[in-house]
Amino acid sequence: MLIHSDFSRRAIVTAADHHWVASPQPGVERVMLDRIGSERARATSFVRYHPHSVFPAHGHPGGEEILVLSGTFSDASGDYGPGWYLRNPPGSSHQPSSTEGALIFVKLWQMAENESTTVRIDTHDPASWHREGSHEVCPLYQSEREQVSLQRLPSGAPVIVDTQGGAELLVLDGQLVEGPEPFGRGSWMRLPPGAVCTLTAGADGVTIYLKTGHLAGLIT
Repeated sequence: MLIHSDFSRRAIVTAADHHWVASPQPGVERVMLDRIGSERARATSFVRYHPHSVFPAHGHPGGEEILVLSGTFSDASGDYGPGWYLRNPPGSSHQPSSTEGALIFVKLWQMAENESTTVRIDTHDPASWHREGSHEVCPLYQSEREQVSLQRLPSGAPVIVDTQGGAELLVLDGQLVEGPEPFGRGSWMRLPPGAVCTLTAGADGVTIYLKTGHLAGLIT
């Protein structure tokens, strides 16, 4: 299966474009944002757990990155509500579930083979944030290969992105604007390496997930 698999091209999925499809496990659905492979895939998705759903225990040879958007996501390491950021490195395993239901943003098979750090960050904790000029930043992960953060920008502020290694954005609250076109909550976009970014925060500001650097070397 190939979905937005050409990393030399810009990809955009707005909230209106979300198409939910069933996973192999009853009670778990997903929106596929980009994907290379079938059930063992390099993938970026929204995943929705219905109440009392359980996914069978499984491993993550290529690692897993999760941002909890709503509800409570659980596994043996704990219960994680909205705003929790999780990184499970290559070779990890778990049995995820949700008692009340949950919506998560998930990236699979996108970590460096030698990554070994397990990350748990509560982005709703004010101590996780600091100010940089006119905007606020919550650092999530940084390596030579990639940089991941949440950012809050005030109305009209430009999104300053180093796109040398590509960039990926998810609107968590508010709107991003590019020309006359607004991108609201739930909008996802991927910018190829070297792309020009002309996005600005909407009238009420914007909160975004931002990842950069991770697309370097994926264009042949």
